[in-house]
Amino acid sequence: MTQYHPLTPQEAIELSKTLPGPFTADANLDCREIGDGNLNLVFHITDQNSDKSIIIKQALPYAKVVGESWPLSLVRARIEREILQEEYRLCPGMVPEVYHYDDDLALTVMEDLSDHVIMRKGLIDGASYPLFAQHIGEFMARTLFFTSDLGMNQQQKKEQLGKFINPDQCKITEDLIFDEPYRIAINNNYDAAIEDEAEALRTDEQLHLEIALLREKFLTHGQALLHGDLHTGSIFVTPQSTKVIDPEFAFYGPMGFDVGAVLANLLLHYVSLSGRIKEPSARRERESELLHMVEDVWNEFETRFRALWDSSLIDPMAKTPGYQNMYVQQLFRDATGFAGTKMVRRIVGLAHVADIDTIEDASERERAQRKALAVGKALIKNNRQVNTINEVLDLVSTTLTTV
Repeated sequence: MTQYHPLTPQEAIELSKTLPGPFTADANLDCREIGDGNLNLVFHITDQNSDKSIIIKQALPYAKVVGESWPLSLVRARIEREILQEEYRLCPGMVPEVYHYDDDLALTVMEDLSDHVIMRKGLIDGASYPLFAQHIGEFMARTLFFTSDLGMNQQQKKEQLGKFINPDQCKITEDLIFDEPYRIAINNNYDAAIEDEAEALRTDEQLHLEIALLREKFLTHGQALLHGDLHTGSIFVTPQSTKVIDPEFAFYGPMGFDVGAVLANLLLHYVSLSGRIKEPSARRERESELLHMVEDVWNEFETRFRALWDSSLIDPMAKTPGYQNMYVQQLFRDATGFAGTKMVRRIVGLAHVADIDTIEDASERERAQRKALAVGKALIKNNRQVNTINEVLDLVSTTLTTV
């Protein structure tokens, strides 16, 4: 049994030399630590004599963003690796392939995606991804349907649910998304200019009621095996390809949480555009593109999810007329509410988004923050009433006229 310790770059190189497959005996290996996340070391190993490369991701026993005062279980590395393997089985080509793993060292060796870019960065740079909605709609439909009681044996699902209990990561989500933004908390982080908004979050009882209901659903509704952190910083893209990474927050929860996370991050980028694009017609064109992407993500997901229901359903009672429509409607409402919680937490919580934080003009950055909070609160407060994605987009538009 290997004793756990954080790898150094040289140790990552030595490990790579022992792996079967990727590198030849005369490989001249170089290593860079490229992790910019909050929880892990990420080593990029390249052979200077060829074009071959791999990624080694190692979990740390604490939150890197805070330090050793915030301990975390290394079990999440095993969960992430097994989730990647499961997602690869369900959606081959849409997640990095796992080549090797070592649970004692809490590390996974996987496909290098350096020919892709992180979607958040690509959007900030102005890139367009015309196939993204189709790809992510397919990914979410297949991973959620086939890990739920609709698409897999119910007893096997219960075994999976126990296998993927992820208490440390879930605790982070429970606190950062469903608790701390609505009270004074040490982890909260926001500009002094929006103190009035933070105070409003702490005193809005209508908002708190909806948060309590969404929190209860997150805590108790083990619908399907979620990615758990499906934002544009966890997706690699090119105009032709989409690859989902970093499922270390995976657990059995409500389907709408994953769907809502994607919608929220597209909307966060949308509200940042007034601070990024000065020319009015170019800004309107980009805003329209983002709103169409939001619409298309839901529509592509719903179409594919319903198609799987029609072709691959194994639960006989779920064939009852009317049940599919009720199920999908509730999933949509959940996604709307969870999208709102994601938007709020990215403005006042511990970890923000570069879409907004990198707006150079302070007044424009504040404006984008206020817009994000207004949209987030509107989605949360109206999640139990909306029925269609167009209603949600109308709600976004109406809300922003008041900011």
